[in-house]
Amino acid sequence: MKIAHVSPEYFPTIGGVGQVVRELAERQAKAGNEVHVFTPDWDKKSRIKKREETLEKVHIHRCFHIAKMANFNTLWPSVLFRLIKGKFDTIHSHNFGHPHFVLSAVAAKISGAKHIHTTHCPWSDAKRSLIGRLGIIISYNIFSRWALKTTDKIIAITPWEVDFIKKYGGEKDKIIVIPNGMSSEFFARIKNNNFKKTNNLKKHVVLFFGRLNKTKSPDDFVRIAKQVLETRKDVSFVIRGPDEGMRAEVKKLIGAEKNIHLFSEAKDRKDIIKMYQSADVYVLPSYREGLPLTLFEAMACGLPIIATPVNGVPFEIENGKNGYLIMHGNIQGFTDKINYLLDNPKIRKKIATTNIQKAKAYNWDIITKRTTELYLKAILKISR
Repeated sequence: MKIAHVSPEYFPTIGGVGQVVRELAERQAKAGNEVHVFTPDWDKKSRIKKREETLEKVHIHRCFHIAKMANFNTLWPSVLFRLIKGKFDTIHSHNFGHPHFVLSAVAAKISGAKHIHTTHCPWSDAKRSLIGRLGIIISYNIFSRWALKTTDKIIAITPWEVDFIKKYGGEKDKIIVIPNGMSSEFFARIKNNNFKKTNNLKKHVVLFFGRLNKTKSPDDFVRIAKQVLETRKDVSFVIRGPDEGMRAEVKKLIGAEKNIHLFSEAKDRKDIIKMYQSADVYVLPSYREGLPLTLFEAMACGLPIIATPVNGVPFEIENGKNGYLIMHGNIQGFTDKINYLLDNPKIRKKIATTNIQKAKAYNWDIITKRTTELYLKAILKISR
């Protein structure tokens, strides 16, 4: 099968959507498909000079972008012509509401390719500029609505999305829920893990791993950390992720507190796994989420999770069984649960067993198989 993924970001750019596409694309290529990834030529900071390359048998095409409209929303119209010219069996676009989604739909119509779209849960309210809000209204209700109506199959990453997809033109019989996943590498325990020693961390580690973006609330994580540290000194708080406008603010909030560590972004998977496996608790204090990859990665590493009950998260976290759900902004609630887990190793061990078992259903090999089977159903015109 000749497959095109159309994504707002891809390696070396760090981001959840780009990582999802990479996991799918590399496995599909390994299975013998001809896989191409079309993405804009930027890493959220500057242009990427290398426009064409092949990595892990995946053909990567970085298209010249003519404008940036938001965090990772760019305009790169040349993708339309390249998709038509490529004569693909399947065009799989990622991220509802972006111009490349509409261009993918047009290309599929003209070329006869089957169009699969993963929405990636963009529906939540977010802090956007006036221009951004106007763009959302126009895109969601006109251009993206048309594109969604013409799509052959629609992937929701969480059941929470389904009603929104139907609201904006998606037909019920085209929608299938396929969640994000994680690599089997996260299950294997790393021997002689020196992450704590190398970084001079305390007995316990509480982790925030994600984009330093308002939606993820890393500032709340610092406030939570400071409150915990008022009464105990046996814990280090680790913040790690790419800067999306909040690193300076987070650093300022940390101030002189030596037990809150702000690390640089991570690209090496082994280093990321070492970090997870050194932690005791994973905290996700977001006010907006889709279905973050880190949720399943933390589960696979046996971490109890304390998160806000937003969007797709409550479908994966059962209060008291594999983690805890605390309302956004409830600093005291997060503080209490962190202290409870750190003081109860038996509870942590019990949750670890539950989460490792749960994570096995989200292995990327399984997710890729389901996604590729969906392509074939679209080609064969099978409804479900």
